[in-house]
Amino acid sequence: MAFDGITIANIVKELNDTILNGRIAKIAQPENDELLLTIKPAKGQVRLVISASASLPLIYLSRDNKPSPMTAPNFCMLLRKHIANGRIVGISQPSLERIIRFEIEHLDELGDLCRKSLIVEIMGKHSNIIFCNEKGMIIDSIKHVSAQMSSVREVLPGREYFIPDTMKKENPLGIPEENFTQELLSKPMPVGKAIYNSFTGISPVVAEEICYLAGIDSSVPASEMSGDLLAHLYRQFTYFMEQVTESKFSPAIYYDGNEPKEFSSLLLTHFSNYQVKSYDSISEVIRTYYSSRDLITRIRQKSSDLRRVVQTALERNRKKYDLQLKQLRDTENRDKYKVYGELIHTYGYNLEEGAKELEALNYYTNEMIKIPLDPQKTPQENAKKYFDRYNKQKRTFEALSELIKETKDEIDYLESVSKSLDIARSEDDLIQIKEELIESGFIRRKQSSKKVKITSKPFHYISSDGFHMYVGKNNLQNEELTFHFANGGDWWFHAKKAPGSHVIVKTNGEELPDRTFEEAARLAAHYSKNSGAEKVEVDYVEKKQVKKPNGSKPGFVVYYTNYSMMIDSDISGIQEVQ
Repeated sequence: MAFDGITIANIVKELNDTILNGRIAKIAQPENDELLLTIKPAKGQVRLVISASASLPLIYLSRDNKPSPMTAPNFCMLLRKHIANGRIVGISQPSLERIIRFEIEHLDELGDLCRKSLIVEIMGKHSNIIFCNEKGMIIDSIKHVSAQMSSVREVLPGREYFIPDTMKKENPLGIPEENFTQELLSKPMPVGKAIYNSFTGISPVVAEEICYLAGIDSSVPASEMSGDLLAHLYRQFTYFMEQVTESKFSPAIYYDGNEPKEFSSLLLTHFSNYQVKSYDSISEVIRTYYSSRDLITRIRQKSSDLRRVVQTALERNRKKYDLQLKQLRDTENRDKYKVYGELIHTYGYNLEEGAKELEALNYYTNEMIKIPLDPQKTPQENAKKYFDRYNKQKRTFEALSELIKETKDEIDYLESVSKSLDIARSEDDLIQIKEELIESGFIRRKQSSKKVKITSKPFHYISSDGFHMYVGKNNLQNEELTFHFANGGDWWFHAKKAPGSHVIVKTNGEELPDRTFEEAARLAAHYSKNSGAEKVEVDYVEKKQVKKPNGSKPGFVVYYTNYSMMIDSDISGIQEVQ
């Protein structure tokens, strides 16, 4: 989600509750476009991270420190000179802009009390941190913006600071209904887009939520709506914005499985398909969301080579599988040639020399059929030709049936590895998947490299009834869980006829409650290729019934007696042990 004005309002509320009247103990600049302020309020100590990065501008409270360069940059030195040991006496947000203004009192060189402003603008690639004197003149900024770079506003020492009004947006807090309606009607675009284009601090996600609360289609222009519908939309807009003015924030992250999709300072009811996790602090939301996104991005980048290997092998095997199926279909009529040979043997004794066909009664179907003949051959030679064709296609059918099974097993295996890459959470998980591909012959081990030590562990959950449940992240872990970790009386779960994880529930000799069976089945459904389907069929059986065929690939098992259930793949209510 965009770092919109509502999120900024939530941050300002948190900062006022936490660091207002606190003293700035340390000022550091870990990156060219980032500040780290150590602040001592009445109790304890916190750090304020302020990043004006063009790609990811952020501001949040943290307790973690960051290494800084040996020589502080000029902007950092300037701030130390002016506001080191200064007291933060004001934290505000103009209108609902993505701007935070810190008012800081400090003593100058003569010991007189002075006030300066540190202004943080969270505006995408235009983000900046600007230091101003009490008259609103810019002393310096972490990024200089000249007239050549921007025709709207220069950000240079000695220039007057002002907020550029490039979008001509209205303040959404307390806007009259007449102005609200006029703004929307004046824009010939979908009403959702018109909302976030008309008012400051509103992101597309928030605009969508307001339309959802009003029960209207956000893709319909306001000009096509009745007056009553626009009045209803205004009321919902007002109710939503009242949560901001009254500081009724509900910081949360919205997850699709384990992947964080959005974060918000207010409840987003139109994200009903996502699992929501609430937090007490917007800073905690920002830290968690971006660290999780960063981890997922990093894992995806590091897994790209492995994905390429798996995808290439999958495409090759799928093409081979389709070709083998086509060749198999060509053998479907093989029994016809056997019947032709038998009928020629039975009725061919009275054929005239040079006959081109034989019309005879097929005693298998009791129907008359015509059999093409080679006039240059005798009946016995024609019969032999058909028997030879039958035998050749029979041998082809038998060989292809075996090859098709092998190719299908290879595809299933590669799809299971692809699923393992999807659920990998760490570099250790990727190392184990790579080792699996090396052992399976898809990647050649470098002569100089040794077999790596595996530290990746299965997922560990606890059922609502207190039973421990383990989920393999890849086929090596599936193998280890099922055949080395689990006891014969433990229960084994797996999505039916779909690549996915083995799930083991440790029973400790006890009988499992129905709720634990359902939760384990949900885990098997979630960590399978069919995750996300409305219902997934899951097989479950005592571990002692699960066998591994000789010579089969890691994770491949067979079982002949089992139970099955249809279950959804929502695991949001199942406790994971970290």
